[in-house]
Amino acid sequence: MKSYLAAAIQMTSVPDLQKNLLQAEELIELAKGRGAELVCLPENFSFMGEEKDKIGQAEAIAQQSEKFLKTMAQRFQVTILGGGFPVPVTSDKVYNTALLFDPSGQELARYQKVHLFDVNVPDGNTYQESSTVMAGTSIPPVAATKELGNLGLSVCYDVRFPELYRHLSQMGADVLFVPAAFTAYTGKDHWQVLIQARAIENTCYVIAPAQTGNHYAMRHTHGHAIVVDPWGVILADAGDRPGVAIAEINPDRLIQVRRQMPSLQHRVFV
Repeated sequence: MKSYLAAAIQMTSVPDLQKNLLQAEELIELAKGRGAELVCLPENFSFMGEEKDKIGQAEAIAQQSEKFLKTMAQRFQVTILGGGFPVPVTSDKVYNTALLFDPSGQELARYQKVHLFDVNVPDGNTYQESSTVMAGTSIPPVAATKELGNLGLSVCYDVRFPELYRHLSQMGADVLFVPAAFTAYTGKDHWQVLIQARAIENTCYVIAPAQTGNHYAMRHTHGHAIVVDPWGVILADAGDRPGVAIAEINPDRLIQVRRQMPSLQHRVFV
């Protein structure tokens, strides 16, 4: 593993596949221009709209999203994470799928989100992800790469389930991905502290690309795509507008923190 720059992209995705892919391409190019070798797109990067529209267009969204990720990885010679898009399972259900590609366009890892956001938020909004999404049944993978380290996948609501990240750290993860579309209401209180907690307790870097702003109707997201180091320090924050948070992933820092705070070695209950 070497030192390198990683980018957490922040988008305002809308119910228009082509507009979203164009926005994503521009931000990937921006990240590459700033030296990023690992580029991470948020959950729902290619489509964010009403559930019925997502299901109706799921086949096209799935095909074009995967093709887009592979093409971007090859064109810009970066490792790229597509943080979540619908892949049809049945006529009315999809998997919320994250894909990781290397610079040659080879798929490194695929993860189907296991924790679904079925929540009555105190601001009056109700979310029922399971109405159109089928929960994955497999523990998320860790993609082992020579240059970028061991990369552990997750998606959004997963961040509230620390046992998932403990599993990833036990599998050797150096970097944890948390691509998200966090609601504006929950994000203001929980987003940053949850990301920092996952980094601190697992002594890993966390890269958390995000959605921001208003997407359709009353759907608002929090923003603040961030990169956090293993000590919990926020290295970059994209604020509340579309853009890119870029920071260095440094293996020496990883070794230093794990030596100074060897908490994973002190676990009593496994």
